[in-house]
This record gives sequence, C-alpha cells and structure tokens, in this order.
Amino acid sequence: MVLTRTCTWGVLLGLAALPGLALANPEVIKLSQDAKNWAMQAGNMQNHRYSALKQISTDNVKDLRVAWTFSTGVLRGHEGGPLVIGDMLYIHSPFPNKVFAIALADQQIKWKYEPKQDPTVIPVMCCDTVNRGLAYADGKIFLQQADTNLVALDARTGKELWKVKNGDPKKGETNTNAPHVFKDKVITGISGGEFGVRGYVAAYDIKTGNQVWKAYSTGPDAEMLMDPDKTMTWTDGRMAPVGRDSSLKTWQGDQWKIGGGTTWGWYSYDPKLNLMYYGSGNPSTWNPTQRPGDNKWSMTIWARDVDTGQAKWVYQMTPHDEWDFDGINEMILADGISVKGKPHNVVVHFDRNGFGYTLDRTSGELLVAAKYDPKVNWATHVDMKTGRPQVVKQYSTQAQGQDVNTKGVCPAALGSKDQQPAAYNPANKLFYVPTNHVCMDYEPFKVEYTAGQPFVGATLSMFPAPGSHGGMGNFIVWDAGTGKIVKSKPEKFSVWSGALVTAGGVACYGTLEGYLKCVDANDISKELYKFKTPSGIIGNVNTWEYKGKQYIGVLSGIGGWAGIGLAAGLEKDTDGLGAVGGYKELKNYTELGGVLTVFSLP
Repeated sequence: MVLTRTCTWGVLLGLAALPGLALANPEVIKLSQDAKNWAMQAGNMQNHRYSALKQISTDNVKDLRVAWTFSTGVLRGHEGGPLVIGDMLYIHSPFPNKVFAIALADQQIKWKYEPKQDPTVIPVMCCDTVNRGLAYADGKIFLQQADTNLVALDARTGKELWKVKNGDPKKGETNTNAPHVFKDKVITGISGGEFGVRGYVAAYDIKTGNQVWKAYSTGPDAEMLMDPDKTMTWTDGRMAPVGRDSSLKTWQGDQWKIGGGTTWGWYSYDPKLNLMYYGSGNPSTWNPTQRPGDNKWSMTIWARDVDTGQAKWVYQMTPHDEWDFDGINEMILADGISVKGKPHNVVVHFDRNGFGYTLDRTSGELLVAAKYDPKVNWATHVDMKTGRPQVVKQYSTQAQGQDVNTKGVCPAALGSKDQQPAAYNPANKLFYVPTNHVCMDYEPFKVEYTAGQPFVGATLSMFPAPGSHGGMGNFIVWDAGTGKIVKSKPEKFSVWSGALVTAGGVACYGTLEGYLKCVDANDISKELYKFKTPSGIIGNVNTWEYKGKQYIGVLSGIGGWAGIGLAAGLEKDTDGLGAVGGYKELKNYTELGGVLTVFSLP
C-alpha cells in the first residue's frame, strides 16, 4: 500500500488496522520515506536528518521568506522540532510540556494539550526545562513529560488515551528526551545523572502503555539485560564476551546504585537487525576520586534487541569519566561507509569527549575513533586495540586530585558536541556536525549523596578554545570512514541546533544569536542564507512539503545548558555548571522566546 500525499486519517487508521501491520514500524517507515512528511524527530529511524526534497536549492535558498510563525507561550529553552504528518503539524514546548496540533491549511490550532505537572520537578532538572520533542505512531502522539509521565494522545483530537509513570522526581528522576517508536514499542530513557540517578531505557506497548522491558546501564547483569557470555565488547582488538558482573566489578561497593549512566539522548533503529542504538551518560558524581574503577556501563554505546531489550554489544568510550563527557549523543546509521577500503554498515557517534566514533553496527567492532575538534587535549588518541582513550595527565582531574583546579581542559563538560544532532547526507556519505569549541577549568570536591539533591561535586568555568578563531563553535563536515574533518566553518557561539541537509544541496542550522543559516552542502564556507529569528536557536531544523511547496521550520527559544543564564535568570559565572560565565555575552545578542518560524520560497 502506498500512502497518498495528504496522508488522510482514514488511510492512516486503515493501515494501522491491517493484519500483520499492527506494529507501528510499517506505518512510521512509510511516513518517513515520504519526504513530504517529517514523521520522526530525526526524519527517519536511522537519525539521518536528511530530506529528499529539493525545491529549495542552492540556487534559490537566498529567496526564502517567513511564511508564518507560531508562539508556544513558554519563555524557556526550546529543543527538538515539529512533526509533520500529512496536513497536520505537531509542536511541543518546554515545561509544562504543552502540545499543539496545527492545521497546515490555515495554521489554526486544532487542539492543545497542557499537562498539569507539579512545579517541584523544575529544581531537579539539571540544565533548563527543555523537552526534545514528540513521536507519532498508530494514530497517537507520544509525549514524554518532565515529571516522567509518558502520555499517548489521540492525534486527531488530543484526547489522553493512556499515561504511565516512567520514574520518580523525588529521587531526581526526570525526562527531557523525545520518545521513539520502534515496532510496537515506544522507547524512552531517563535524566538525572547530576542527582545520582541510575540510568535505564524502558519500552512500553504503544497500544496499552504497559511496560514491556526495562534495562539499566549499571548493576547486576540481569538488571542490565546483559548476557555475560553473549553480550560482546571490543577487547584486545576483537569482539569478546563482557563476562560475568562486568559492571559490578568496576564500581566500589554499591556505588552503581547511584552511578548515573542516564539515557536522555536520541535513539536509532535498524529494522533488519532489530537493534536499537543509544548512549549512556556520565557516571555520578562528577568527582572521579569518589568512584574508583571504569564505572561500567556509563559512557557507553549500546546495541539492544528491541523485542527483548537484551544487549547484543556495548562499547565504553570514556572509562572512569573525569570531565562529565556524557555519552548520550545521537547514533547515526549509515550504509556502505568505506573504512580502509572495506565497506561497512555502521553506527556513527560524535561524543561529548571530542572523538567521532565509527563502529560496525552488526558486530560492534571499533573501526574509527578520531578527534572532530582539533583543540581536544584531554587524551592524545584512542588506542584502537584496547578501545581506551590515552589520557593526558595534565588534564586528568583524577590525577590532579580533589580540590585542585585542573585548568585548560578541552573540550568543556558541554562536550565538543552536546545533544544537538548532526545530519547525514547519503548522496556524498558525509556528516554535517554542529559543534562546541569550548574549554574549561574543572575543580572536583567531595559531595555526599542525598536522594533528590544535586550530586555533582565539581565547580567549572568555561571559555572559548584558546589559540583558535576566538569563537565558541564550528559547523563541520566529517568523513566517518577516515575520521577527518573535511571542512570547518567557525561561529561566534556554539552551534546548538540540530542540522538539516537536503537533496537540494543545502545544509541548514541555527545559532545561539538566533540566526537560521543555510550553506552550500558541498562547500559549507558558502553561506547562502541568514535570517534573524526572535531568539537564540537550540531547536532542530526540519523540512516538509505541503500542497506542492517546501517549507523549513525551526524553533527559537534560548535556553538549554548554554543559554541557562538567560532562561533561568542565573548570574554568577559558575552558575549553570560554569555555562553562565562562558556564555554571558549571549545577553547582548538575543532575548527569551518560544517561536516556531516557518520559511518558504515566495
């Protein structure tokens, strides 16, 4: 069955009801294969953020005009972006996590959902009250609320169909991630690594909301859904079983119970392998001297069976993390990437630690690990036999010790890239990566764990990478087969929006000053279009087509970690875990806002 261009609700509901198509995958895959829609937060299940639309091209992108705008009415950081299904657009807000269904025909609000959440959840949200977006499947819109409630709404009416609690804010557990639908399950994670939360991913049935499986990042094998003999990891230049108690052996006592490894990022899925891919975050606390060992499996790339949650393979990027190099950034699936002359179907990951990783997504074999920012200095390189980064003692907060200010570490805890997702262009097999170009001073101190209270244990200050172009960001093109930067375009501030690349030959991204920029995908130094939106952009650039016209949309609304000072009114340089001082100049460039700006050709 081929969906009509308008994707009417009758067709969608009929498709979902067909025998053998009760799983959401066929419906969502069909929707995402039609470039007129933007049916998933990353455009497809492979996290490409690529569109086959080409009406907007390198020749005419300079003529873009604002077609319409929409205000969410919330003045905090707006991450994620709109979903477009046929003639409807769905958009979200930060806390209190409003959802709007907007008719593309006349931009009228068809329905609005505004959950009633306890505002006491706000103080236990680490770095602003952001939400990274909605998911669609089976005639439902899925919202992951900050208070951990996962909600299914009727996509036509906004009626609440089911709601399930995914965590406990009293313990510091919150949610900022977008839910993802793979097969008949909606997958979600958890936030709260800065509160000693023990990270996990959970799968819920899309029809009932019943939990199907839950898999932790740390602890006993059974609770991680890890088979000591069958779950594999990169060991001595080959894949080998992780062995019994692979996590427990790397923690002191019961520290794994408050060990972090949270999972608030982006997930991808390979239908042929039936594997989902995601990253786990930093270990808790940020003071490394308090948690000796590798702290497995925080800071890890995971490949799990979607039906059972069982881990097929794992790879830990930053053992015993000493710098808050969260590992949650998106996993991009690409086919036929040539590594040393041999094609591989791979997972590509741009980690906070400043290394870009390419792994065989079937086996987990480590293929490439290289710096995607030349200023990364905390490690010289990744040993390709052991898979371990070779740490420079001067920048080791463990080696320098507790209550010592380790200076000049690059990148900062923000990472060379945070959650802002990159884009992949299958036409040239290159990746378009929004990056931070920021370094830090980092002083760890002793901290005691109390449930629901901050469990950080470090003071930070941040600044532009010294000896460079003076700015705090770059937009780069990356070759994942060679581990090389193809081109780099400097920016004054971190590029904190998700990128978009299209068959029209353009790549677009947003800046913290509030500009939507579009460049030539074959030469990103050629800036073809720039428009100042009402606020700084930390949202993702999406595109769709309606009634024969291509549109580009982006959420502006300063906030997130980089903009936390503006969003939350913080003033001390060390506030916001050091980001307030590093980004205080932003106040001269942008104001608060929460606006979806939609562009089209005249």
